[in-house]
Amino acid sequence: MSLDESEQKIDVREGIVHSSIPEDELARLSDDIISALKTVYDPEIPADIFELGLIYKIDIEDDRMVKIVMTLTAPGCPVAGEMPGWVENAVGAVEGVSGVEVSMTFDPPWTPDRMSEEAQVAVGWY
Repeated sequence: MSLDESEQKIDVREGIVHSSIPEDELARLSDDIISALKTVYDPEIPADIFELGLIYKIDIEDDRMVKIVMTLTAPGCPVAGEMPGWVENAVGAVEGVSGVEVSMTFDPPWTPDRMSEEAQVAVGWY
């Protein structure tokens, strides 16, 4: 991969939006939420949804409510109805999170270039 291509890669953490929660607590919450998201796997691709780039935005509100905007690898994904619940359960188990709201979007549509290097290695694309 050339430097130009890597510079164009999407930073999977770029979509995280924070609130006015104290910085140390916010850092812990952010890390724990990302760790929780990494326990949810796409059943068709052997990689977690965070590294696949399926998470478009994470908003941690002042009341510790977490709002997540995500997508799927394809609109017709067989687990489209189940995956938001998996995400809610995983993130809802994080200490300090008061609730989780998951919204689905297909705009922009997911493409493999959203995958991290870790996910590309896992699926043999790197």
